[in-house]
Amino acid sequence: MDKRMFRIVNIFIENFKNVKKGTLDLENRRKDYRASIVGVYGQNGSGKTALIDALQVLKLSLCGKAIPEQYADYININAQYSTLKFQFKMQKAKALYDIWYQFSMRKVIDESQIEENELEGVETKYKAQIFDEVLSFSYISDEKKIRKSTLIDTRTSEVFVPKSKYNELLEKNNEDIMELLLTKRLAQAQSRSFIFSREMINRFRRDCNIKLYVDVINGLNLFGRRELFIIDTRHEGLINMNALPLSFKYRDNKAEMIGNLVFPLEVPTPVPDEAMELVNKVIDNMNIVLQQLVPGLTLSVVDLGSDVSKEGNPRRLVQFMSLKNGKAIPFRYESAGIKKIVSILQLLIMVYNNPSITVAIDEMDSGIFEYLLGELLNIISEKGKGQLIFTSHNLRPLETIDKGFIAFTTTNPENRYIRFTNVKGNNNLRDFYYRDIVLGEQSEEVYDPTNNFEIALAFREAGEAFDS
Repeated sequence: MDKRMFRIVNIFIENFKNVKKGTLDLENRRKDYRASIVGVYGQNGSGKTALIDALQVLKLSLCGKAIPEQYADYININAQYSTLKFQFKMQKAKALYDIWYQFSMRKVIDESQIEENELEGVETKYKAQIFDEVLSFSYISDEKKIRKSTLIDTRTSEVFVPKSKYNELLEKNNEDIMELLLTKRLAQAQSRSFIFSREMINRFRRDCNIKLYVDVINGLNLFGRRELFIIDTRHEGLINMNALPLSFKYRDNKAEMIGNLVFPLEVPTPVPDEAMELVNKVIDNMNIVLQQLVPGLTLSVVDLGSDVSKEGNPRRLVQFMSLKNGKAIPFRYESAGIKKIVSILQLLIMVYNNPSITVAIDEMDSGIFEYLLGELLNIISEKGKGQLIFTSHNLRPLETIDKGFIAFTTTNPENRYIRFTNVKGNNNLRDFYYRDIVLGEQSEEVYDPTNNFEIALAFREAGEAFDS
């Protein structure tokens, strides 16, 4: 049995982007699989990317990192704040934890950007602020059972409640209330989580003698830092600018290495001397699978010689090359689809092999041949161990993976995510989806109808400007 399993089982989104309310259960209720796969399908602008963005905010929060200022504009325009709630399962040996973590986010003026002599006409800058964090858990093992209870609730003018948990978590620091309140205010001012700030994580680890509590907090923090990977549309933008973004988690007998690297493809890429061995290992590892996905294709790293950074650190200049049929060409000349496959391949390898890895990919189908996409997802869903959450417009996976792995967005902003009901085992889900677009047989409408005549008329009217 795997020593540890950690994954997301439920997501609730409120007043975030175009999602007023949306709940998505990530567990397959039809059949018991080791892997957790959720593909989200729906009309453009119906909340698919909002789901991936919510997971990005979760990752930043669990890591204790500042939420970038652009997320202030992700709060629904008709709301004062957004709320995100997540449920997780963590299994360690024979113990099972259910964990709930929620927080709200609001848009506030970034006072750090206000000059002493404020100039007229200067645009006011805003930032996203995390507040009202709540962490709860339940626990069951052969020896012990704990019903769902709140561990930390910051919705108070105090440091946090319940008072009993405060005393147990910060056993040696009951007299540091003013300092803890300052840490709480500072975390908010810096757009960071208070619970998972470095200051509080260190305090919990140092002062709490109750292993269950530390396991819950450490489990979430570890998941955010080392096991949750988000591939959003910015990733796609880098590929379009002829760069190769690589997210990886590589482990050998010496150590485990996790990181994100971006390699410009138009010019030789400088790589620190100490990172060259890692880059070669990651590429060699990917090649095992790459040559099966794209028959005969492998990737190599050509060392073009030594260089020195402006800080005086030694490094190597490298170039990525494609090898196929005995011929080598610079990788920058490969198609966008090949670059997309290479950029996410190491993550897919991790999902296949590790039950505690969660990868969320926006527009996974972009540039990937639909037949290959369907087969890839089928293999991971049938034989993989980890969790993959993806959005897609290509409907091929609806025919290749279990129907319990598919969810749909709706036109109702108050209920953005649904699973189809009344789908029989012999139904082709792709055809079933098309039929529902036309007939609307589900409890919620999944497509806001368009009128071909009106579209054609609009094209003609717009074209009249060119004829005048």
